[in-house]
Formats: sequence, structure tokens, C-alpha cells
Amino acid sequence: MGRIVRLDQNMINMIAAGEVIERPASVVKELLENSIDAGATRIAVTIEDGGRKLISISDNGDGMDAGDLVAAFQSHATSKIRHTADLGSISTLGFRGEALASIASIAHVRAVSRTPQSEQAHCIEIDCGDVQPVSPCSGDVGTTIQVRDIFYKTPARRKFLRTASTEMGHISEQFTRIALPNGRLDLTLIHNGKEVYRLSSHLALCQRIALLFPMLEADDLIETRAEEKGIRIRTLLGHPSASRTNNQFQYTFLNGRFIRDKFISHAIKEAYRGLLEPNRFPVVFLFIEMPYDEYDVNVHPTKTEVRFYNSNLVHSQILSTMREKLLGTDLHVAARLPSGPEDSLADSRQIQRARRQEIADAMADFFKQHRPVNRQQQFDLPPDRISHRDAASPREPSISLQAAPPLLSLDGPRYLQIHDSYIVEQTDEGFVIIDQHALHEAMLYEKLRQRAGSGPLESQRLLLPETFDVTDAQADAIEGSTDVFSRLGIELAPFGPRTYAVQAFPTLLAKVSAVSFVQDLVDLLTTKRTTLNPEDMLDEVLNMTACKAAIKAGQRLTDSEIQQLLADRRQYESISRCPHGRPTTITFSIGELEKQFKRT
Repeated sequence: MGRIVRLDQNMINMIAAGEVIERPASVVKELLENSIDAGATRIAVTIEDGGRKLISISDNGDGMDAGDLVAAFQSHATSKIRHTADLGSISTLGFRGEALASIASIAHVRAVSRTPQSEQAHCIEIDCGDVQPVSPCSGDVGTTIQVRDIFYKTPARRKFLRTASTEMGHISEQFTRIALPNGRLDLTLIHNGKEVYRLSSHLALCQRIALLFPMLEADDLIETRAEEKGIRIRTLLGHPSASRTNNQFQYTFLNGRFIRDKFISHAIKEAYRGLLEPNRFPVVFLFIEMPYDEYDVNVHPTKTEVRFYNSNLVHSQILSTMREKLLGTDLHVAARLPSGPEDSLADSRQIQRARRQEIADAMADFFKQHRPVNRQQQFDLPPDRISHRDAASPREPSISLQAAPPLLSLDGPRYLQIHDSYIVEQTDEGFVIIDQHALHEAMLYEKLRQRAGSGPLESQRLLLPETFDVTDAQADAIEGSTDVFSRLGIELAPFGPRTYAVQAFPTLLAKVSAVSFVQDLVDLLTTKRTTLNPEDMLDEVLNMTACKAAIKAGQRLTDSEIQQLLADRRQYESISRCPHGRPTTITFSIGELEKQFKRT
């Protein structure tokens, strides 16, 4: 007898289940997609023990008659496609015809279904591939499928299941992926008899997001729509301040199907370039509609991956839509002060104690810093800050804020610099706190980007060229990046076997050490030149240039320097973030202040 044998159909289904059914959440996904394809408008999902004991999906869709009920659980049986040509334009969520057969091969399944034309329902039961005859039964129009004891006959698979709470978390995620793009559906999710979600078809998208993601501020999402070249895009974008440490809150849907795509992920990242720190991820809900024949969904058994026939067009459309909206939106951070002490008596006492301690500590630090050496010592007050009492009582010892930052006159804008790093400016609505380095860096970056796009930066030749040594790799990076140096206005010339000389340097960086800057630039080019495209590489260089040339934190500014910085700030439409993604300005409203001081 030969060693090669033909597997029986149930074994084939069990192997297929390994690709399609990874855990209970996979069952929920496949059954929910079938319900949607059946035209359901109401779906209820009931779960017990994280799906290990029971998964039940009930819908009010078209239902199946007795013959279709049997055929639906056979391998590669589907009503979604009939001809080879249908694979080129798939409009349904399910189409492979593997899901039900795979599910029935690894669990006990009971399905009840009834068509609108039938007066009675029909029932079928399958126990790990063992099919029982179809029988008539009572049931509403639609289909109810119960899946019990998943993997109970395959203990090797069942032992990989996690705790009920972990598996339920995966089920909730699949439920969310179905709920977001299908606003016409009434959806309910119940776990162990407790209602987790109840989503009405009357809810707006933002309301659904608020229910599914209570940790997000759904009302703060920035919505935009666009349609061009056959691609319709709708996005709800999170404020940069709501960014996360991973991409868990990035959801992309293509014609109602949840997908993951590297081109789209890159477009999202680029849209937030300069608005987020490099290791942060924005909150994004992206809905794409396009002709079904413009992409291939038959790429992976789970159908979460697609292949676009024109991926560059999809990328550019998403990027331009999101980027344009973000740059045209005021993204300044509004400060949120702590809630008032009236929330509770216990909180009140705790807050009052904390505030008293803070005040005491602050006063102690102040007097330590400004204590006179002896009674003869006097401190000069800054001009226009000497009070009448000071003038009338010269003999009284005075302690003044000698290091206090300047204030403008009362009839003009009012500001002060604190800790030599932040500028506090009074506004009509309250006041703002400005990070002087982040703001100046953001403005310089925008200026550099505009100038680099129109030609080389203005530069001047050095009277005495400054030299520096390089490695072979660094020399290769210099020779391969002549365009970058040219656009920055930097002129380098060989000065020996492993030495270069800086002959010219941009005037914008007049206060920066030429050699130190060029060495840092060469290091950047050496490490990233081969991993980034030319435009991304130039952007990295401009980021570094802006950072080097910007006002530093801890740098004391004169009145004229502060005034110039604030005046320059008003020339830009959107300077809410520095190129590294840090906020430049935090806004405090007068209403919040009055609330804190009990004036409202």
C-alpha cells in the first residue's frame, strides 16, 4: 500500500479551520459577516465564558431553506460567487465558502434558519463534522447559529485559548470592526448574561465611537470628507494631544471591510508628520469607498489584507485629504485644569491640604532663593515696577524679584518669561504658555521647508575654512548627498585623505558651530541615507537644522527678542507643534481660572 493517502473531507475542514478559526473571535467575525451579507438589519451576539462555552449569533436576514442549510456547511459552498470573473469584483464580506464548514469541524454547531417566504424554520446540528439530518422547527425569519465548546475534540488547539476576559477582549474587537462601518445595523453584544454594547441604527458615527471607545473624546475628533478619481474618503482624526503609544486606535475600512495596509499606514503617519513625537500614533478612523474591481481582497484567508491595483493613488488621496485638514485646523492644546473641590468633601479636604502644602513649599523656596545676605543689602527693582510704597518708605527692607522676567506696559500686550524657557502671554480669552524652543523650532522648520523648496538657502563663505575628519562610510555619505548639502547652502571640499573643509555655511545658522553642525548632519546621513527616500531624508535634515538653530530652553531672552518671537508667531497659520511633535502652546481660558477661584 502506498504511503500517500487522500484525506477525508472532515480532516480537510479541520486543517482549513487552522487558517480561518484561530480563536472564538474568529468565529464571531465569520458569522457576523455572513449575517451582513444576508441583508440583516438587526444582529445579536451572545457569548458565554469568553466564547469557549457558547457563541450565538442571531439575525433577521434572508434566512435559508432546508436545502441551503445543508449546503452551507459543506466545504467551499457559497452563494456569494458563481463564476471566475466574480473574483475580480467581490462586493460581499464573505465569499470563500470555508467558514461554516471549518467551524462545524471543531465545535458543536446548531443552526436554525427561516426564509421570509416559509411558514416554518429548519434546524441542523453538526458535532465536529458529524452531520445530523435537517428537521423542521420553530423560529423567526433570519438565522441563528450557536457554536458550543469550541475545540473540545482538539485539546491541542483548546489549550492555546486564553482566559475568558482575554478572549472576550478579542471578540469585542471583532464586534467593533463590524459596528463602525455598518451604521445601519442594530447591534447587541452580551457576555455571560450582561449587556456589553447595544448600538442603535439611529446613532451617528461619533456616537458609536463614544460608546465603543469611552476612553476617547469622540466629540473632539476632526471630521473631513473628500471624493476624487473614484475614491471617496471620510476620516475622523484625533487631536495630536490624544495620540497613543501604539496603533491600536487606527481603524481603516474599505467598502465596509476592516483592513490593514502598509501604504495606508504610511499615509496616516505622513499626514501627522511634525504633529506627533516619533514614537506616538494618532487616533484615526478612516473609511474608504472605491470600485470593487480596483483592488483584490482574495489575498489572505482572514480577508484583512488587500492588494490595490493603484496603491500610489490611494496613498496620495488619503495623505492629501488628511494633511490638508490637519494643517487647516487649530491644533493648539487647551489646558484642562483640575476639577473644583466641590466634587466631594473628602476630595475637598485632600485638595486643600495639598494646595496649602504647595504654597508653603513655594514660599519656603522663594525666601531661600531671595534671602538678603545682610540687612544692608538691597535689591534693585526692575524699571516701572517700583510701587508708591517703595518710594515712600525707603528704609523698609525690600525683597524684589530681581530675576523676574519682564512685563510690558499695561496699555499693550502683556507677557513674561519664566524659568528662561517659557513665555506666558495674556490674551483676550485668558492666557497662553509658549515653549520658546518648540515655537521657534516650528517656525524655523516651516521657513526652511519653504526656502529649500524654492532653491538653496542663503549662505556665506567662511573667512577661514573649518576642517573635520571622517570615516570611509561618512565620506561615502557625503559624496552621495551632494544635493542635500547644496540645498542647505553648505559647501564642503576635500582637504586630505579623510578630511573635509567647510567652505560655506547658511546665514540662518550663523550662531551655530559650523563643524559641529556638519558632523551631526554627516552622522544623520550615514545612518539613514539608505533607509529613507530623498524627500524624507531632506525632511529629517530640516528637522535637525531647525532644532540646532532655534532658541534654546534655559536661554534668557530680552524684551525685543520676546516681542519678535511673538510677532513672528502670528505670521503662521498653524504652528501648534514642533517638528518632533511637541506642543508649542498651551491655552488657558479665563473661564477655567474663574472656576478654580470660585468666581463662577
